[in-house]
Amino acid sequence: MHHSLTPSLAILATAGILAVIPWAAQALSAQSVPDYQPGLGFAVEFGSGLGYTNTQSVLGLPNRDTTYGGVTPFNPPFERSELISLGQGGSLLVELEGTIWNDPGHPFGIDFIIYGSAGFIDIAYPNGLADESASMFGQNLGQTRVWVSADNVDYFMLDPSLAPVADGLFPTDGAGQFGRPVDPGITQSDLAGLTLEQIRQRYNGSAGGTGYDLAWALDGSGQPVDAGAVRYIRVDVLSGRAELDAIVGVTVVPEPGMTMLAGLGLAALWFRRRLGHARAR
Repeated sequence: MHHSLTPSLAILATAGILAVIPWAAQALSAQSVPDYQPGLGFAVEFGSGLGYTNTQSVLGLPNRDTTYGGVTPFNPPFERSELISLGQGGSLLVELEGTIWNDPGHPFGIDFIIYGSAGFIDIAYPNGLADESASMFGQNLGQTRVWVSADNVDYFMLDPSLAPVADGLFPTDGAGQFGRPVDPGITQSDLAGLTLEQIRQRYNGSAGGTGYDLAWALDGSGQPVDAGAVRYIRVDVLSGRAELDAIVGVTVVPEPGMTMLAGLGLAALWFRRRLGHARAR
């Protein structure tokens, strides 16, 4: 007796295989805060005077929603439950869920992203329209230093001449993909006068944030060094003030067409094996 797989069952089999392929594994985020020093002039909540010092707020992925609607580049996170604040001299150390590497294959060479509380001023509120300078609010106008470590013992500073200030470009878009960087070649002026949808087009599916490349790591003598498998990231605020939402490792997700082709290939292999077993009976 011959057994055959009907077209409908073949389609279901393909869908089932696609469903279990871990193409879009969740981006690595912070699982703990081994050390936090708020520094001088950290943010406090209006009215209550309570500080933005809840270390739990920086764990996990960034926020997608606020009490005033979804997070967009015009409506960034702003509550104590969503952000941690670092004043002058402040420092935040997070441990990621896993290790990240200096991977040139990552989009634009970016290996991790820091999400803050900066936002574009909306001159057409609530529709979302940047002004002629793409002016921002909530960004850190001072200086920061970013350090990385594999073991929480030996730390390497990312070259300050290359590493951007934490809590600046690019404001978070909760509709985008966390762990996918914006093209760092895009400048603030490139976003001037754009609507929300136009900004999202420039983000190209990214959720924004400030990107960092582990290739910028320097040793104690200021020379480039291989930072290895990084698991710890530290942000120091030298001046100004930064509010941080999350720190996330960059993930690479195949193009939809490649995902489908790979899934169909696996489905075809499964179908051939199933057919071979049926003929052998």
